Amino acid sequence: MKHILVIHLGDGESVETVSFLGQELSIKRLGCHGDADQARAWITAHDGQVDAIGLERLPAQLRLGGVSIPHSIGSSFPTAATATPVVDGSGVCGGLERWGVILADRAQPGIFAQKRVLVVPGLNHGGMTQALYRHTRHLRYADPLVYFALPDLPGVGSRRTLDQAATPTLEQLKDAPFRRLFPQAGTPGTPRAVAPFEWADVIAGDIGAIRRYAPAQLKRKTIVVEYASEEDLADLKQRNAAIVVTLMPALGNRGELGRWSAAAFEAVLVTLRADKSQPLDENTYLDLIADIDWTPHVRYLQPDEAGVNKFAFVIHPLDVRFIHAAPWFRWTKIFPNALTEAVAANMPPMYISRITGGQSPVTGQKIEGYLFSLGATPRQMMKRGERLTYEQLNQCARMAERMGARIMGLGAFTSVVGDAGITVAHEADIAITSGNSLTVAATLEAAKQAVIKMGATDLTRGTAMIVGATGSIGSVCARLLAQAIYNVVLVSIEPERLIDLKRRIQEETPGAVVTIATKADEYIGACDLIVTATSAFGQRVVDITRCKPGAVICDVARPEDINPQEAALRPDVLVIESGEVLIPGDIDFGYDIGLPPRTAYACLAETSLLAMEGRFEDYTLGRNIEIERVKEIYRLFKKHQYQLAGLRSFGEYITDDDVAVKRAEADRLRNDPELFARVKVDGAMKIAAIPPMSKHVGARKEGEFAKWAGLGATISLALLGLWQIVKPRKN
Repeated sequence: MKHILVIHLGDGESVETVSFLGQELSIKRLGCHGDADQARAWITAHDGQVDAIGLERLPAQLRLGGVSIPHSIGSSFPTAATATPVVDGSGVCGGLERWGVILADRAQPGIFAQKRVLVVPGLNHGGMTQALYRHTRHLRYADPLVYFALPDLPGVGSRRTLDQAATPTLEQLKDAPFRRLFPQAGTPGTPRAVAPFEWADVIAGDIGAIRRYAPAQLKRKTIVVEYASEEDLADLKQRNAAIVVTLMPALGNRGELGRWSAAAFEAVLVTLRADKSQPLDENTYLDLIADIDWTPHVRYLQPDEAGVNKFAFVIHPLDVRFIHAAPWFRWTKIFPNALTEAVAANMPPMYISRITGGQSPVTGQKIEGYLFSLGATPRQMMKRGERLTYEQLNQCARMAERMGARIMGLGAFTSVVGDAGITVAHEADIAITSGNSLTVAATLEAAKQAVIKMGATDLTRGTAMIVGATGSIGSVCARLLAQAIYNVVLVSIEPERLIDLKRRIQEETPGAVVTIATKADEYIGACDLIVTATSAFGQRVVDITRCKPGAVICDVARPEDINPQEAALRPDVLVIESGEVLIPGDIDFGYDIGLPPRTAYACLAETSLLAMEGRFEDYTLGRNIEIERVKEIYRLFKKHQYQLAGLRSFGEYITDDDVAVKRAEADRLRNDPELFARVKVDGAMKIAAIPPMSKHVGARKEGEFAKWAGLGATISLALLGLWQIVKPRKN
């Protein structure tokens, strides 16, 4: 059996036998209580008696940034032994820390992405800081705080500042006692600043320094350390830390807590090397490290953090009324709407709320989401160009990553702008979905229920119209409806794409009757179901007065294509919203998204469903939605017991009594053609008096905004400054 001695800064003596790479090893640990003379005496006493000696937190060199300097006492330790190799972990620490961060990220993707990292301290943890810096640029050092009790001043502890100060810092520390270099858990004699710890999402470095100088509350923090004991984890759990990651391999079963230091691990590798003449450096250890099947230990300390899959979703105001209604921006009512809408479009994205309580009743998988909002209305997105929206969505993606989300959904017009999510997915590091696959599935299911409620007995004999048929949602709705109804009318302002879509449907569904048109008016009177999915502004998408008695209009667009004033002209026609979804569990959005409790828009529900299934991948992107994806998401919908919410019309649930009234009116018009003709004439006169409108937007007069341009330029900065004061803060 091989014998190893590990001398550490603490107290006490222990011996443990471990099995590693097929060999039995006896590891004796001796605590020198920070006494350098005692450590040197033990090195001398065990020289030639053991196979290797590891010096834990008794380094020969001090390294910070790219600078290295010998420690005045530690540098003499290796020469105290003549027969036994003496190592301090520096040969393997950097490589294992870098590799450990990579493996931890593979095991828990996104665990470090865009996080704010505080290294406590950076001294002799170059591998750890280099690896974490690849995942985020928000990295600071606590070395000024730990070693010199400096206050939290601007620039103090920044990566650039510390690199510049590395040499003078090491000069001051080269004669310092080891217990100052590597503090042990306990109460500090001089309190340290709390703000850097509160700023950080991830606290990385030495477990002793973290326990000594971190504040009593570490709620939702991730702790990344070289090694830790169960006692260390118990202390961090009591402080409400969320996750602990130990980067050193376990000397035992794969995945166990990494409780052995780099010094102990290097001593093990020195003992196990086949060629004893090889130099004791990182290159010598690479082959041995490559043979180790290991993964860093990731321990969830709080029950509500364990196994929770996280997602994010982006919303935005559908029109200026939503800006006025937001609690933080009610004061904007005093300004002209055109000005408020224009200024809001340039505001940075905002974190709105945390979505909690989602859980699959089948697998038990818990989900948690984060809601973000842009300030732009659909009109502003279309007016200002796609690049502005892309950049704001990229900011949302980075914020979402920092909060642990692994997939982000694009709500409302954010999934329409530009190439419908493809560029955002390419530029973001987390998965992106537009949510349109489940939007299609939920829409068709809601439409089916509505048509049946209105008295249809055989859907295959009806006619369906899709307005906006060449769009991403409209085209796949058309293809699926053609498989069920066979007689479809496709309406779009893009005639060339209409021709392509008609040919595709006829290839996919032989026997389908497909009619194409650039306007709906000529064919709408023959349709039992009309699906509107346009991005039109300031125009009348369909003339509801031309509909046949008892028709169903399913308005998928957000904001909607049909307004209540138009719908009131035909009480026999049922206008419904696209299918909303009930997410399983005690779901709480933390914010009023404009729907009843537990109810989500289908695009949001798709994002949560993919998180629940653990499918952290780009799912629905671009304008060509795959039918197989629609069918797959519907299978997952059924698997996790998501449910379609009740049918709604203009924000109100539709009751059976409501449907009965509409059916009775429809029957009356069908049975009295003369009455129906009068209703259509009367409706045509009334709808002519209603300004053409869609998305709550009427046709705007040229120059309407221009008259406010000068005033807008003057107060825009003031509004942005006020936003910095009133913006919602992260809980």
